[in-house]
Amino acid sequence: MNFLGAVGGDGGDDENDKEKEEEAERERQEAIREAEERRKEKHRKMEEEREKMRQEIRDKYNIKKKEEVVEQAPQEEPNPLMRKKKTPEELAAEAEQEDLDDFTNGDPSSGNRKLKNSIETQVNEIKTQIEGKCSLQ
Repeated sequence: MNFLGAVGGDGGDDENDKEKEEEAERERQEAIREAEERRKEKHRKMEEEREKMRQEIRDKYNIKKKEEVVEQAPQEEPNPLMRKKKTPEELAAEAEQEDLDDFTNGDPSSGNRKLKNSIETQVNEIKTQIEGKCSLQ
């Protein structure tokens, strides 16, 4: 008695199933793409018809077409997930500006701490240089 055929087979059916699944997936993706293209074309035609009707109304009542203003002042976007992503240069410039703010008009104590640390670092570097010169003589 051969139980392999009854239970799972020898694996030949698995390859056929995979090929059929892949083919079905390609067909599904193609159908989705074609449906999307038809939808876009339909909307494009509808918008052309609307614009034609708008122009007829503007012509009938001698109304000038409003010029579309490109990129007005950026407004606060309602969805923070849809905001424009900042470039690394913009992020670096903001960080630098924040550091300057601490020294100039931010929290005076944090600015003083940073200034003190900066001065101490410079003093230590000068001491190291002087000590190096003294040891050479």
